[in-house]
Amino acid sequence: MAPNQPPMALTAELVARVARVEPDAGPIPGLEHLTEQDYDDLVTALLAKHHSDQLWVFAYGSLIWKPAFAFIAQERVTAKGWHRSFCLRIARWRGTAELPGLMMTLDRGGQCVGVAYRLPDDDIKGQLGLLVRREVSFKPPTNAPRWIKVTTGDGHRQALAFTANRQGRNYAPGLSPEKIAWTLAHAAGHWGTGAEYLYQTVAHLDSFGIRDRNLWRLQELVAREIADWRPAPPEA
Repeated sequence: MAPNQPPMALTAELVARVARVEPDAGPIPGLEHLTEQDYDDLVTALLAKHHSDQLWVFAYGSLIWKPAFAFIAQERVTAKGWHRSFCLRIARWRGTAELPGLMMTLDRGGQCVGVAYRLPDDDIKGQLGLLVRREVSFKPPTNAPRWIKVTTGDGHRQALAFTANRQGRNYAPGLSPEKIAWTLAHAAGHWGTGAEYLYQTVAHLDSFGIRDRNLWRLQELVAREIADWRPAPPEA
């Protein structure tokens, strides 16, 4: 925790109050899932646009506390022109068709401080394959991989980030913080709850000395939501 900063309101004890795992209903009807060949083609296409002998991945959420790849270096960086946003509705993973959850991604505007991870030089293609298989499920992707510029302590570098597809049917912009907080406090899927996801993300960001103003406010709202436990979502 950063010095002279208040502790998180969303505690492990509060997260445990709503902890549950819902059965996985399986692939969502009407969505086209990627095949193994699709994943291989995606990796090839990404590498064709990569212009460095080092490959860095920009982590802003769960990749910080649960990486899907091996890495040989890490450093705190800033992505200008992007911000964290719970703007993707999900009916699996941390939500269901009956009570959809919300997934955090990068959306346009503002800036985002996160962690860049360097993939091992001798297995870039293999580790990148593991990463896209975890982060991308559908065609077209709702969480689209793209190369962005990040600012480091000594300049700039290219990094791979997963960003909101604003044309995707799951894109849900403009939700109020109260609506997002209610959803994260109540929704769950076979990966667990939205509250746990938020708790882990904010806690691990804090361990790097990173406090995202919007996420910090959101964890306070989710903590209050769990403590009060309103059965119905707010209107807006």
